[in-house]
Amino acid sequence: MHRGKGMKFVGDSRVSADRKASQIPKDYSEYPGRTEAFWPNFLLKEWLAGAVFLIGFLCLTLAHPSPLEGMADPTNASYIPLPDWYFLFLYELLKYEFASGDYILIGILGIPGLAFGALLLAPFLDKGPGRRPHQRPIAVIMMLLALTSVIWLTWTSAEHVDWEARAEMNKPIPPSNIEINKDDPGYAVYEANCMGCHGDALQGVSAPPLIGTEHTAEEIAKIAREGINTMPANIFKGTDEELDQLVKFIMSVNEQAE
Repeated sequence: MHRGKGMKFVGDSRVSADRKASQIPKDYSEYPGRTEAFWPNFLLKEWLAGAVFLIGFLCLTLAHPSPLEGMADPTNASYIPLPDWYFLFLYELLKYEFASGDYILIGILGIPGLAFGALLLAPFLDKGPGRRPHQRPIAVIMMLLALTSVIWLTWTSAEHVDWEARAEMNKPIPPSNIEINKDDPGYAVYEANCMGCHGDALQGVSAPPLIGTEHTAEEIAKIAREGINTMPANIFKGTDEELDQLVKFIMSVNEQAE
């Protein structure tokens, strides 16, 4: 075959005959120091930043572990539930008059919906090409406002809670190896007067546990009649004989615990 013979030109409608300058990718090698390769340079920096944050967060959790409470008890009417720390700002918001009571829908839907909706719209409201904060005023102001509000509301809510005392009061109850003698006449008295608050194994429910108590028999009898702290008087409705049986039952259980 001679040169020039048998050759054909094929047109492709997907490729424009006149390519404009805007369609040609820029050669970033002309801007040294202002750009870098995604792999591995940029991605490695992102991984390093994430690793530093993760290690710092893990060290914080080891140094200040979150106190754990016991299992939820639907019979405990004195328990005040609190959300986890990352929802405390919404919990605090519902304490204000304009976001509670008759305006509760504003607090649970209106204000949070506007706030998160504004953050979603921030990239569309501020389309500036710059990456410096002063070149993106709308996005920066919205983010600072949201961050300040969340931190302030969370701090305000958390500073009024004694977390250690709360965890101690609601700490998980370990399984007890103590055998409760249900044939003991004092158990029937306990079941009728005390079980609702102190639990079926004296472990405590809405009232303190009776296992490990430091009260004497006389003090237990007096408390049953006259009450103590948040326990009102006249809770015990039995006779003196039944009271004596109750005290002996509680003391016998505590002897096993020792």
